[in-house]
Amino acid sequence: MTVSPEEAEERKRAIYDGLSARNRRYIDRIGYEQWDPFEEPKDPIEIRRDPTKRTSQQLVREFLQSCPMEGYSNTYGRGVLDMCMGIINNDERYIGMLDFANWYNELLQREGKKKD
Repeated sequence: MTVSPEEAEERKRAIYDGLSARNRRYIDRIGYEQWDPFEEPKDPIEIRRDPTKRTSQQLVREFLQSCPMEGYSNTYGRGVLDMCMGIINNDERYIGMLDFANWYNELLQREGKKKD
């Protein structure tokens, strides 16, 4: 349904007149001409997922549930979340940390050592 510019302006004025004084002040501050009461709503923020289609929250929860409770602390949990977010966001710093951790774990296994 196409609306004429006059009809659109009439509707805009009716919406403006129906607003509270506080909301009118906001419209006046941004400028009545710039205000568009008919604009489309913005899309929600993209929810980042890893290649397995899990969110960071799902990954962290799954990981922490698989860990023994005696080794867990709040600092440990924050570290897990920090790494998870860095890896999902493809941050080079965290990718480097992951690569090093994998390499170091393999080194310990090759030499028959245990990590403490």
